[in-house]
Amino acid sequence: MHSQNASDALGVLYKHINSYLILQWRKILLKSRIITTVILVPSMIISLFMLPPLGFAVMTLIICMLAAWEWGKLAGFAINSQRIWCALFFGLVLVAMLFSFYVFNFSVHVIGGSLWAAIIWWMFALLLVLFYPKSAVWWKHSRILKIIFGAATIVPFFGSTIALRQYGYKINSDQGIWCLLYIMVLVWCIDSSAYMFGNLFGKNKISPKISPGKTWEGFIGSLTTSTIISWVFSFYAPPRFIPAHLIFYSIIVAMSSMLGDLTESMFKREAGIKDSSFLIPGHGGILDRIDSLTAAVPVFAFFMLLIFD
Repeated sequence: MHSQNASDALGVLYKHINSYLILQWRKILLKSRIITTVILVPSMIISLFMLPPLGFAVMTLIICMLAAWEWGKLAGFAINSQRIWCALFFGLVLVAMLFSFYVFNFSVHVIGGSLWAAIIWWMFALLLVLFYPKSAVWWKHSRILKIIFGAATIVPFFGSTIALRQYGYKINSDQGIWCLLYIMVLVWCIDSSAYMFGNLFGKNKISPKISPGKTWEGFIGSLTTSTIISWVFSFYAPPRFIPAHLIFYSIIVAMSSMLGDLTESMFKREAGIKDSSFLIPGHGGILDRIDSLTAAVPVFAFFMLLIFD
């Protein structure tokens, strides 16, 4: 009897200690997440306004190479040296793309190729997400296919980011900066509002097999938030944009950013990992932070540079 009581007491004590440790760990993660956000967001905005176009291109190149290094893990490269070679290969491709942009003076014909490739890839990615997990049967064991998917995600993102930075540069050197700032703030607010509305009202899951936390209520909340932001931005941003265009952009960005998030979550689920890496304390990896942008920026650039320009 005494041994049974002692065992029960130890079990209760273990549960209390475990709960306390989990609570403390969550507090540490939240604190590191807040500190990292306070540092990263202003740094990104300052870099956007202060760096010259080439300097911004180099910074974006480094970010994309780190993302490629992380993608190597999603592709099944267990050895770090293999992921480094993957990052170097992507880096060479991106440098070649950047060189061609400058050689052809950022011609729409050159940029348009990567934007059309992005649209085709994200339409295909939508099918992969909609039919997951059945859609994973034919690609999850192929490293080559997963590397191709990574290239289709990272390369157009790099190209469209650089193209938007150069948008209207000869007339107004800051116009492209405001375009990028708009889409970054929009995506950040979309992610935050989707999380907030999802926690408050979320009942209907969007894709429980990929990301159980995402709900239709959160998505509708993010659409509402993005529409308000685009309307305000059209009046107060230095370059004047047509409000109807920005509202259309906001809806497209909201849908594509959710697709980018779900697509990366799908690849992480197949790889059996929670975060793409631990490069950013409290946030995971580079891919975890730019997954929404990898879809939103090319789609935004496609409509802005090829359709409405």
